[in-house]
Amino acid sequence: MASNVGTAVWWVRRDFRLADNPALLAALDDGPVLPVFVLDPVLLRTAGSVRRRWLDASLHALDADLRDGGGPGLSVLRGKPWNVVPRVAREIGASRVHVAADFGPYGRQRDERVADALESDDRDLVRTGSPYAVLPGTLQNTSGRPFQVFSPYHKAWLDHGEHEPASAVRASSADWLAATGRHDLPEADPDLVALAGEKAARKQWRAWLRRERNGVADYPQLHDVPGADATSHLSIALRWGHLHPRTVLTDLADTRSEGARALARQIAWRDFFADVLWHQPSATTEPIRDEFRRMTTDEPDRSETAARHLGAWQQGQTGYPLVDAGMRQLLAEGWMHNRVRMVVASFLIKDLHIGWWHGAAWFMAHLRDGDVAQNQLNWQWVAGCGTDAAPYFRIFNPISQGEKFDPDGRYLRRYVAELAAVPDEHLHRPWEAPGGVPRGYPEPVVDHAAERREALDRYAAIKR
Repeated sequence: MASNVGTAVWWVRRDFRLADNPALLAALDDGPVLPVFVLDPVLLRTAGSVRRRWLDASLHALDADLRDGGGPGLSVLRGKPWNVVPRVAREIGASRVHVAADFGPYGRQRDERVADALESDDRDLVRTGSPYAVLPGTLQNTSGRPFQVFSPYHKAWLDHGEHEPASAVRASSADWLAATGRHDLPEADPDLVALAGEKAARKQWRAWLRRERNGVADYPQLHDVPGADATSHLSIALRWGHLHPRTVLTDLADTRSEGARALARQIAWRDFFADVLWHQPSATTEPIRDEFRRMTTDEPDRSETAARHLGAWQQGQTGYPLVDAGMRQLLAEGWMHNRVRMVVASFLIKDLHIGWWHGAAWFMAHLRDGDVAQNQLNWQWVAGCGTDAAPYFRIFNPISQGEKFDPDGRYLRRYVAELAAVPDEHLHRPWEAPGGVPRGYPEPVVDHAAERREALDRYAAIKR
């Protein structure tokens, strides 16, 4: 194994930042650093156009941050990482390649291949830090086994605590290198470039912490209210590593409020799902609860009705206002309010009886914050086949959810223009308005009460 240090490679994956980045600090300890991003054809094929556009903007933002000190910026290369990374390490004479550990199923396999290729050339892949506050695989229950339920995991997570944030790197203080044959940065939407990256994420995060209304103080009361826009919108910054959760938790600890504790709990959920997937990588496609392999679903490739229902759900044309508002927000913004995510997921699975994996794939194709562990396991949670302690009987009523969390229709009217003139008393049930549903808006594709009974019957069948 390599023992001499000198130049080093910092291989960027999900850590588009210069602050609180232990892998970058470890690389700088070696000497001059080549910051490189590899356009991996496997990940590009599965990313979807929305995440691709955010990636392009993030590359531009990090490149600009690196050039602040007059350096050559970020080297972007294309190809299979197990070929590209050893080659650039060899070209600059780097004995070590530094990364933040990847705990996803593909990332683990990819990194092992890269590590093997480097080792055969007497070089090392050094993993320092991760995208999580507590590394997957760290916490165990009293029997020494992985946690299967969130509440006891959360208690252990709180007891464990997290490290202090790592020090920030000033681009002007480092000696940066450039790779030969690097590509020009992909073209990026300038509007997205202004939103992506560490500086924009930090500015948005700190502004939310300082808000007098709809900020951290109001988070416990308003985080379920989509029209209030009282959530932190941190999911994108955490997904891309514009901010590290350790930084977020440190900032929250300084506020010492109920809202800070509630948001920290969401960080714990993120770590929990990463931990579950670490131990059960098949959960990306297979239900965690074995009995759900027998669940009957209506598959779009075998049923004309299911195909029509899936299309209506994807385009926000189900006739259920809250569902349609959420799906249209997703298409327009690449993001959806968390409460509404649960409602639209429940509707697809338990009202339309379509397999959860179809919804998970649509979300991954259209969410800027699309993350395999969070996405797949949240879908399994709603489907009842995942880690929920009371799995299947929670069937969200799309009407009552809208009446409870968006009573004045502020959220609905923002995304469903056809309902703008419908009075509040009929907004969540527009088919009951005196004139019926407005022109251009669909009738409900199914009857919720009937489909709820059908969903419970299908569940009963797999429990026999």
